[in-house]
Amino acid sequence: MVNRFILLTGLIFLCPASLQARRIIVGSGKAFSSIGAAIQAAAPNDTIIVLRGIYREGNLRIRKSLVLLGEGNPVLDGESKYEIISVEAPHVTISGFELINSGTSNVQDLAGIGAVQADYLIVQHNRFINTYFGIHVSNTTGCVIEDNFFKAGQRQEYETGNGIHLWQCSNARIRNNHIMLHRDGIYFEFVTQSVIEGNTSSNNFRYGLHFMFSHEDDYRHNIFKQNGAGVAVMYTRKVKMEFNTFEQNEGSSVYGLLLKDISDSEVKNNIFLKNTIAIYMEGTSRTHFIRNTFKQNGYGVRLQASCDDNVFTENNFLQNTFDFTTNGMLVLNKIDGNYWDKYQGYDLNKDQTGDIPYHPVNLYSMVVERVPMAVFLWRSFLVFLLDRAERAFPAITPENLKDNYPRMKPYDLRSSA
Repeated sequence: MVNRFILLTGLIFLCPASLQARRIIVGSGKAFSSIGAAIQAAAPNDTIIVLRGIYREGNLRIRKSLVLLGEGNPVLDGESKYEIISVEAPHVTISGFELINSGTSNVQDLAGIGAVQADYLIVQHNRFINTYFGIHVSNTTGCVIEDNFFKAGQRQEYETGNGIHLWQCSNARIRNNHIMLHRDGIYFEFVTQSVIEGNTSSNNFRYGLHFMFSHEDDYRHNIFKQNGAGVAVMYTRKVKMEFNTFEQNEGSSVYGLLLKDISDSEVKNNIFLKNTIAIYMEGTSRTHFIRNTFKQNGYGVRLQASCDDNVFTENNFLQNTFDFTTNGMLVLNKIDGNYWDKYQGYDLNKDQTGDIPYHPVNLYSMVVERVPMAVFLWRSFLVFLLDRAERAFPAITPENLKDNYPRMKPYDLRSSA
């Protein structure tokens, strides 16, 4: 009996906050019918459980560490006037709510949930419907945003914000969210050492994912489909992009993946399917493209002359209109060991590698690069003659942009997933 008393006393001494934390119930007929009043009455580390119902309480401000749980999917209605929840404290969890009709503003970034200096924020299992920004987080480390659904109202691009927006954050985890009809699905600016995984970002006005000045991040196993453009990674270094699907991002000057002024990164095991341009590269250096599939795109890769020291190897190029194009004659990149379905070489020693190099840039693609309207001549007899002439006299396309070891059969990349 004495030993049990000593053990209990020790636990109380070691964990006073956890033992003193309360559970506060909010709902009709309960001690609290207002979420705001419950937040005011709560002590740090308390749990507030909100029962089913519709709550219109303007802007709820959380300035202490709390757990806010919805039971039965209670609705928090911003009445198109307010940021619904504002978090200004560390160690806050928000789960199980439907947040609808946030306010909109050209001056403030109003959101379903806005957070400033809210380290270790957790937002999970919520629905954001007709919010301006879904979640807007700044100056925060260690936030987790997972298993949420975002759908903005049917507005113009300038009338909606981003689904998940992070500014000047680190060590974030953005996982298993579904985002649609926002300006950008996910937006990172000055965000480092963070992971974006398992999300579906579709039908957004601008980008499915937008990176700016965000270094040493990983994004993997995401789907970017039917956005204004798929993904833009800009002014960034040391980013890993793996096992993603870029699909049906179509339109004038639309791409699956834009890489602008990035370096020392990896693009591996991705699928680029039915995009107008699968990858557009400008000012990209020391980046490896390995085991990707480019299928049924208008352009596989548009490689600008400002790119250097990049490597393409073990990729499949299948049924693209143009596999590779460039706007310069001096190309300082390596593209050996890929499969090209247009390759017509031979393999006399049966080692599964073509015996003659393959030049993926054809004369017609060079013409289209300089005169875009020439694309209307595709499949014409004139283009056929240009192709045959270039094969006989390969003098116009970049001689050093060639695959010296073209693969005779496509790589089986399914095992990589």
